[in-house]
Amino acid sequence: MKNLFAYLAVLGILSFGSSHIAIAQEEIEDPAEQIEQVTPPPVEIEEEEEAQPLHQEIKRIFIEGGAGFMGVVLLALIFGLAIAIERILYLNFATTNTEKLLLDVEEALENGGIEAAKEVCRDTRGPVASIFYQGLSKFEEGIDVVEKQVVAYGGVQTGLLEKNMTWISLFISIAPMLGFMGTVIGMIAAFDSIEAAGDISPSLVAGGIKVALITTVSGLVVAIILQVFYNYIASKIDSLVNTMEDASISLIDMLVKHNLKK
Repeated sequence: MKNLFAYLAVLGILSFGSSHIAIAQEEIEDPAEQIEQVTPPPVEIEEEEEAQPLHQEIKRIFIEGGAGFMGVVLLALIFGLAIAIERILYLNFATTNTEKLLLDVEEALENGGIEAAKEVCRDTRGPVASIFYQGLSKFEEGIDVVEKQVVAYGGVQTGLLEKNMTWISLFISIAPMLGFMGTVIGMIAAFDSIEAAGDISPSLVAGGIKVALITTVSGLVVAIILQVFYNYIASKIDSLVNTMEDASISLIDMLVKHNLKK
């Protein structure tokens, strides 16, 4: 009987211990499960598409616009920019320090006479020095002749400053016209597609309309770029012409004073 009670006691202790061990295991496992439930699933980051370089984008638009008219518009831009750059370089080389030139000529007149003043003008570049030289070369014939010579040669120098400006104007005018011509041809192609298919579908007319818009925009962009250069060159020419006129008046006054001192 005692053995039976002892056996039951051992079984009770073992069952109690196993239940506590199971509870402890559940308590240990529960935090891991909670962590797994709390941890959010990884977010997939979509890779952004890389933007194409600018030259690749321009190349794509050029091809879509059609090599025919886009090529002609590009040639207008190239020739117009070439002439504009040549004019800018010429005008920069033609710009001189007029005040310094007048002081040097006046000093040469006082110290060495007309020949010394002509030597100063020969050694100075620019249209103002050339006008001075032409006027000084006619000094022996009188002030009236000098004034006429200065005015006449000033007109020649103004014409040289304005050289090739009409070509820039031509390219400014022709670039949009070529773009509009491409627009008309693109619309004609779109209507030809509609006529051939016998149905109006967006996919049929989209290509022609796209070509039309690209050529129009290209022509306008070329005209805008060349117009900016044209206005800059025109303002530079106006400034040089005003400088030549003021310097010519100062030269005549200087020669009158020199003639009175003789």
